[in-house]
Amino acid sequence: MKTVVIFSGGLDSTTLLYSLKADNHEIYSLSIDYGQRHSIELQYAENTVRRLGIPHRMINLKSVAQLFHDSCLTNQSLGVPEGHYEEEKMRLTVVPNRNMILLSIAASWAISLKADTISYAAHSGDHAIYPDCRPEFTDAMDRAIQLADWHSVKLFRPFIDLAKSDIVKMGSKLSVPFDQTWSCYKGNDLHCGCCGTCIERREAFYLAGITDPTEYAELAPDLTVLIKNKWKI
Repeated sequence: MKTVVIFSGGLDSTTLLYSLKADNHEIYSLSIDYGQRHSIELQYAENTVRRLGIPHRMINLKSVAQLFHDSCLTNQSLGVPEGHYEEEKMRLTVVPNRNMILLSIAASWAISLKADTISYAAHSGDHAIYPDCRPEFTDAMDRAIQLADWHSVKLFRPFIDLAKSDIVKMGSKLSVPFDQTWSCYKGNDLHCGCCGTCIERREAFYLAGITDPTEYAELAPDLTVLIKNKWKI
């Protein structure tokens, strides 16, 4: 299978990349700079594809960030909320319609390459907060992409029903170097350990029963304290 992978450099998309490589797919990696404050993830993406020898394209869409003034991921005057992902305040991390933008660009490249699929690492934990990660949305995008050209490309979503802890277990079996992936939305030199995506990352390793190799900032709350407080900061 020839596939274009939407690759952020995060834990989920890196595990997907390793899974596809293990299954001997022909992989083309696509990363997109949409002006995200945690653009450090793109450095991790480039390091990974270089290490694996996978063809890679980085697309610059920084200018679209000016359209998303209500998202803390693209408006750096807004603070990144801390605590568990399921809390209402995490809606501040939503970039409106981001995945339709990413999937549309991936579809254009996939059609040009005459690829079979676009591979996309959305998982079940994303559904509550991000509307464009819901199965209903990705089902609709799958249909639309197949109608976009005479060459039909399908959307491959192997993690759509998996929890992030399941992805950690899979990545561990594939020897994914988790310490070479990036999650933190604050985008500093180290993972902060307390923003929503850091809490989700820490929780996934804990639930998977696998040691978390991530280096967190010194002020990151202790894991046992987070568990005691039900993952609230």
